[in-house]
Order: sequence, then structure tokens, then C-alpha cells
Amino acid sequence: MKSELYTSSGIPVIRGTNLTGGRKLTGDWVFISNETAKQLQGCIVNIGDLVFPHRGSIGEVGIITNDENNSIISSSLMKLSPDPAQVESLFLYYYFRSSEGKFKLLRNSSQVGTPGIGQPLASLKSIDLNLPPLPTQKAIAHLLGTLDDKIELLRQMNETLEAIAKALFQSWFVDFDPVRKKAEGIPTGLPKEIEDLFPSEFEESELGEIPKGWKVGKLGELTQIVGGSTPSTTNESFWNGEHHFATPKDLSNATSPILLKTDRRITFAGVKEISSGILESGTLLMSSRAPIGYVSLSEIPISINQGFIGFKKGAYLSNYFLFFWLKQNMETIIGNANGTTFLEISKSNFRMISCIKPSQEALSFFDNIVSTYFIQLKENTLQINNLIAIRDSLLPKLISGELELTDKTITQILEPAK
Repeated sequence: MKSELYTSSGIPVIRGTNLTGGRKLTGDWVFISNETAKQLQGCIVNIGDLVFPHRGSIGEVGIITNDENNSIISSSLMKLSPDPAQVESLFLYYYFRSSEGKFKLLRNSSQVGTPGIGQPLASLKSIDLNLPPLPTQKAIAHLLGTLDDKIELLRQMNETLEAIAKALFQSWFVDFDPVRKKAEGIPTGLPKEIEDLFPSEFEESELGEIPKGWKVGKLGELTQIVGGSTPSTTNESFWNGEHHFATPKDLSNATSPILLKTDRRITFAGVKEISSGILESGTLLMSSRAPIGYVSLSEIPISINQGFIGFKKGAYLSNYFLFFWLKQNMETIIGNANGTTFLEISKSNFRMISCIKPSQEALSFFDNIVSTYFIQLKENTLQINNLIAIRDSLLPKLISGELELTDKTITQILEPAK
């Protein structure tokens, strides 16, 4: 499907980028007109259909819900419409997420150039399925679906908590709402102890109008930043140890702003190869290249590679403030990057960027409020990780029939997940 067919609204087009590892299809959406959709009847999907990329992000699978009913799949996807008399769609979705299902799906794939599946429709039709009885399929789908529902609910709670904290940051440190209201002589709606943190006048600065008495400083003066590096990958004594080692990949697919684990670990010998060593829990991380802009608060002691700028705790600007400031000002940060192969923001360039310097009292109050949100974010993320571990350990056992489902088994599995 050519991009010139896309319109600003109309019939949604599902692309590989909308399949991100969960049941809910997410990401940026594109649309085509109703007239174009009528010419693509074979590409329409309905509730319960499964969709698979045969080019690009092969190995992913999505299931169509009411939200995507009557959407169109792009030319890089293929669809499967299960017969409800023989197979439960949600069971089949989980089957293709299992190692067995994924192996069969990718057996005719190639990783040369753009990953793809050869003769995709014929390959999909040739997959043999050893299905349990339909009631068993439904029970398995219900159990795994319940776990995924709990995971999605916690993720939505995290999005809400982050949005509340972001709104407070925007109001106090970007829009200066309390100052504007005091200047106009109208009630701020804030408790007096908070209202008194803000002046009732503005003054000019290099960043434009800012609250009177607040300053502008360079990030190098207001933060304490460090970089990282990668121990030699050919020296086995540096790897598979007990210390967390972060790369931007750990943040690329993150669904939480809290980092609690990393894909790779290093030994103490590996840690000694990194000038910044082990950074304490509470360190803020921002990817500084390929791409610039992933931001996460690490709640574990961690070492980092050369793809990060790390922000230590204890500087004038807290890491809660910086978390939102970085996201708010990412365009400015990228504008100070350079590079030929890929853009990178160097620590020296980053240090020279100007930033507002609020009063210490306003920052402290902001931290006290926002810290409660981040404590809950951490707790929710721990629960999410636990539920994912339960789901992923059950998936192969349920699909293979190794674990037989009974009412008692279901209760035992779901009770710790509450």
C-alpha cells in the first residue's frame, strides 16, 4: 500500500508497527478513505482475526478486537480468520506467541536484508496445529487473558500517574500558572503553603519571561552527569555476572518509566572497566544516541554503556524534575546533537544547554508530591514484571499440555496475581 493513499482520517490501516508484543494494538495510526477501502475487501479484518507481519517485524502476532473491527491490514501483513466451531481465537493468539508457534511461523523466514517470510500465505496455511478440545482452549485463553488484563490495567494506571505528575510539572515550571494567577489577582486554588512558593511577578531572561527571583543556569551547573562504556565483549570474565548493565535497548520497548531489570549483566571485573562504575538506585538515564530521547528512572543499582547520559542524585535539579524537563525539551536537546552516521548529544554540548532554575523551595515541594506517584509507579511495575513472568512460564506448559488446567490450578495461579 503506497503512502500517497493515506488520509488524515477514515479507515484505520494496521501496520507492523502497531503490533508491539501485547494484545492491544498501539502506536501511530494511518488511514485510507472509504473509497480506497472498498477496493481492498480482502484486506478487511474482523473481530477474532489474527494478523501477522510477513515482512519487517516478523514473529509478532496481533488479535483484532472491537476497536480494530473493519480495519484494513497493510500489504506487509497477512491475516488468519479462525473457525470459531473449531478453535478459540485467543488461544490461537497465545499459541503463536509461544516458542512452538513462533518456530512454525518463522520456519520459512529469512533475515537477509529486510526480514521476511517466503511465500507467506502458503507458509501460514501449511502450519499443522495439534489443538486441544475447544473447552480446554477456552480455559487456557481465559487464564492467560486474565493475566494480560491485569498487566494492561496496571500499565494504564502507570500512564495515569505519569500524566498527573507531568501536568503538575507543566503547570508549575512551564506555564507558571500559580504566578500568572497571582499576578492577575485571581485565586490560585492552591493551599497557602504552596501558593507562597511562587512570586506574583515575572522578569525577563534569556529563556523569556520567568517568575521573578528564579534564575536561568546551564545544565552543567545544575546537574551531575556521567557517561558509561562497554567492557570488552570478547572477555568472558566481564559478562554474565550479578550487576545490571543497561543499554538503550532496555528502554526502547519499555512500557514503564521505571527501570527494574536489564537484559545483560556484568561481573565486578566488568564494572571496573567502566569509569562511572555502579550508579545508585534513583539515577536518571537518557539515551544520548541511536536514538536520542529514551528517558527512564532506574530503581536498581546499575552500570551503563556509552549510549547514555546518566544523572546522579543530589544535584540542584532533582531527577524527578529532570525526568519531565528532558521530555519537555527533547527538541532542544536533539538540536544540540551532532554526528554523521547517527546523531549524538555529547556531555559537553548537553552541559551548555540553558535551563530554568526554580527556587529550592518550589523544587522540594514538587519532589514531595511527585515522589508518591513514582513510588506507586515502581510498585505497579514490580507487579507487572511478576505477572509477565507468571504468564510467560505458563504459556509453553499450557500450549504443550504439560500443565493440565483444573479449577484448583486456575485459582492457585491467579491468587498471587491479585
